[in-house]
Amino acid sequence: MKPLFAAALLCALPTLTFAHDYSAGDIEVHHPYAFETAPMARTAAGYMSLTNNGDTADTLIAVEADFPKVMIHESRESDGMATMSHVETLEIPPGETVEFTPGGYHVMFMGLDGEALEEGEKIPATLVFQQAGRLDVEFNVQAREAENMDAMHNTDEHATH
Repeated sequence: MKPLFAAALLCALPTLTFAHDYSAGDIEVHHPYAFETAPMARTAAGYMSLTNNGDTADTLIAVEADFPKVMIHESRESDGMATMSHVETLEIPPGETVEFTPGGYHVMFMGLDGEALEEGEKIPATLVFQQAGRLDVEFNVQAREAENMDAMHNTDEHATH
């Protein structure tokens, strides 16, 4: 029976490694992550989901981390043209989830100074909400799948910010 239990536990470890959620007040933060970067990258992007389980809106007003600059950005495509803009604050409506995904909202970690983010690293950060307050999270650095690299967010495009 012990070998069976040990095998079941080992099978569950990869799931436990990647499933990490946080909460403050009515806000739940699901699976914050960033992709590994090239050795000379100056920026990285962070992704997550924010769910508001409350009856009133809350607003993400800042993301803090140990980088020279951290901002919330939104990427959009219109008429075949991709644009990106800084988002000062981001409202999370009651009962809704806001997704931070490649090609959409994302957290920009700027000023990596040529230090690559490697798979398995963690980026400590603090999300600051208007109602829920401060919430410490960790963005897990994940490998970027080779077949999806062209479709993913190219963090080097932010080097001039």
